[in-house]
Amino acid sequence: MPTISMFYGIIIRMYCAPTEHNPPHFHAYYQDSKAIIDINTCELKEGSLLKKQLKLALAWAELRQEELLANWKLAMNGELPFKISPLS
Repeated sequence: MPTISMFYGIIIRMYCAPTEHNPPHFHAYYQDSKAIIDINTCELKEGSLLKKQLKLALAWAELRQEELLANWKLAMNGELPFKISPLS
């Protein structure tokens, strides 16, 4: 699962597999925590992050939603997603 962005200790990854389940989503990791975030709604779907890191990941998702959806399409075709700018 390639890393597509990193910011404030949060690692963002997306599976590259046509068999990956819908809805479009990405995985966010912070220390020992993992969350799955829906790209369409920019909401937490599974898992958990610390409150501050979850807010950062959700804000990033809203700002980068179009890029995330483009990456999802690539990933569903078995292609590697591109890197997306972090929060700064």
